[in-house]
Amino acid sequence: MSDRPDTDRAAVIGAGSIGTSWAIVFARAGLDVAVYEPDPGRREAAAAEIASRLADLAEFGLVDEPPEAVGARIGITGDLGRAVSGAAWVQESAPEILSLKREVVSELVRLADDRAVVASSTSTMPVSEILTDPQARRRALVAHPGNPPTLLSVVEIVPAPQTEPEAVDAAVAFFERVGMTPVVLGREIEGFAFNRLQGAMMREAYCLVRDGVLEPDDVDKLVREGMGLRWSFIGPFETIDLNIRGGIGVHAERLGEAYLRMGAERGQNDPWTPGLVARVVAARRRRMPLETWNQRRRWRDRMLMSILRAKREALARFGN
Repeated sequence: MSDRPDTDRAAVIGAGSIGTSWAIVFARAGLDVAVYEPDPGRREAAAAEIASRLADLAEFGLVDEPPEAVGARIGITGDLGRAVSGAAWVQESAPEILSLKREVVSELVRLADDRAVVASSTSTMPVSEILTDPQARRRALVAHPGNPPTLLSVVEIVPAPQTEPEAVDAAVAFFERVGMTPVVLGREIEGFAFNRLQGAMMREAYCLVRDGVLEPDDVDKLVREGMGLRWSFIGPFETIDLNIRGGIGVHAERLGEAYLRMGAERGQNDPWTPGLVARVVAARRRRMPLETWNQRRRWRDRMLMSILRAKREALARFGN
């Protein structure tokens, strides 16, 4: 073990689709990356996949160097100790099997430098479920990306109650360094926030199909040609804030009861209480004073125009 972990070195555990994506993200930012993969056949396939994906990224101007230069910073090994030795960041990306995660992450905590952060790419499992020893959680956390992280920059940082604040700060700094957009969750919840937001839409989508309201293709059309275009550059709160003059508070006053009835129809009872609405309104007004509503709305429209133009050009090139 080195005297101090190298902040220019990262280890990725597992050479599946997420692991190889992480390797590219880290190497694209200039880090040396050791990828551990126990399966010899998978090691060979991963090397080819990394080269192919780097070539695609280069075609679209999403790497700042020749793809060969980025790929040269990625090494794939079957030696776990060698992969994590001296790395300041260790990203576990093993299959989503609890027993396997427990085995792998526990071993990583044991092998990694005591000052290294050990992060799991798990989509649903909190650190407290993966590491049964509270002391082992001190430098461990979840770093759950959107898929694929080479193209979606968001990453959820989910510490356990025992995770040191310094580890959380290090995670935020690390992901900002490699060009990601970290979001820190205030507490552990199953599925985290990304999948809960995604899951809420999927539950309603299934219900609409089940109840004979829409066919699956129609659901996709509504999102693809409507909400999805706006959500590519603003989120649900800003979307509503810009949809109605007076902002999101006015929207809650006018439509809150209707949304409550829609939720009740699905067995949910999650009212937008005055205190909750006031909290969201205050956050939005700090972000965008109502005096700038017209300017921001025009910005939104011009962003949509740019995306529609790019979409038309992409469809002409690649087809639908």
